[in-house]
Amino acid sequence: MRTIKDLLTIARKELGSTESPAGSNRTKYGKWFGLDGQPWCMMFIMWCFEQAGVKLPRRTGSCGDLMRAAQAAGCWVVRDFQPGDVVIYDFSGKQKTTQHCGIVEVILPDYGVQAIEGNTSERGSQDNGGMVCRKTRAGKYIIGAVRPQFDEERKEEDDMDYYKTLNDVPGHYRTAVQKAVSKGALKGTGGNEINVSEDLCRTLTILDRLGKLD
Repeated sequence: MRTIKDLLTIARKELGSTESPAGSNRTKYGKWFGLDGQPWCMMFIMWCFEQAGVKLPRRTGSCGDLMRAAQAAGCWVVRDFQPGDVVIYDFSGKQKTTQHCGIVEVILPDYGVQAIEGNTSERGSQDNGGMVCRKTRAGKYIIGAVRPQFDEERKEEDDMDYYKTLNDVPGHYRTAVQKAVSKGALKGTGGNEINVSEDLCRTLTILDRLGKLD
């Protein structure tokens, strides 16, 4: 268990997890790390990678410390981000302060990333919100990312859902997929077949919500 898919499966299962009590910074991630009651966005990431059996360049609760360790280890990247990367943010957009972090789940072309993050919120504080959430982040807020070393991904067709035609696409994805088809950005193998993966459907839906398919 050391693939990107394994890591993301673990992180997704934590979505919705919160501090207890609210505002306390007390979580199972902080307790596991040994710093319960402290800001825990990086401790959440450390926990996920530990469960997946994937090594990071340093065990730390600090975004800046992990960034510097990754730079020294030669696994720090500032462009062409990929799922499984640990992105470090500066919400001022100045690319200087290591303010928050997340695990890249989906790349959003011409925008940024969708990431799974600890200690954020759906509408409140983005770097001390007390919850594990899925967030979309503009590229201007990303300082860079740690590129972990994963095992080669297992190529198993049965692991991924594909939809043969537009009618096969689940309703919550269909509008975005239809827009992509109508603009010629998504073409099939002939006739009405599109053979689109669920991952691509999910990405197109996010882009549609951002107004990128209008």
